[in-house]
Amino acid sequence: MARDPAVDEDSELLRAYVDGDQDAFALLYDRHDQACFKFIRRLLGSAGADAEDLHQETWLAVSRHAASFNPRKAGFAAWLYTIARRKVWDHFRKQKITHLVSGQEDLMAEVPDSGPTPLEQAESRETALAIVKAVEALPLVQRETFLLFVECGLSLEKIAEITEVSAETSKSRLRYARTSLRRLLSEREAIDG
Repeated sequence: MARDPAVDEDSELLRAYVDGDQDAFALLYDRHDQACFKFIRRLLGSAGADAEDLHQETWLAVSRHAASFNPRKAGFAAWLYTIARRKVWDHFRKQKITHLVSGQEDLMAEVPDSGPTPLEQAESRETALAIVKAVEALPLVQRETFLLFVECGLSLEKIAEITEVSAETSKSRLRYARTSLRRLLSEREAIDG
């Protein structure tokens, strides 16, 4: 099986950082910064105001523990998302958050403002809000699996590694998430229709 050159390059960049190359860390950060932040923000849902802090804590942990990274155990992306996931779960435990609901503030900024008519713009925003609400209504383990798969583009095997479950459990969680999203969105269409 051929290895992904970007994965090898990530490991090399982290190794170079451990050896004192600050630019290597900056390149690694630039490569994964946005996707990592987006994952944290989406996983937090309505508690998303803390995303920047948790994102910073994640990268500080990467920096502090860079020497312990072992590319034979996991790729850099899996290691990074494992750290990010643990930061979010620790945050939930500290906040005693058990069920999260929609955080809609950022959604309006993400929906394009251009459109032929104001009605189409409103419908687009409503659809985007409905999708975000549906994702955030998922149980947390399904939400994180869905986000790691869809937003981060990770394989079910990598997701299993990050979430410390079997690949079959990851597959089931993704299937349940998709089924729930289809149901929630079709219920919305039936109400709106």
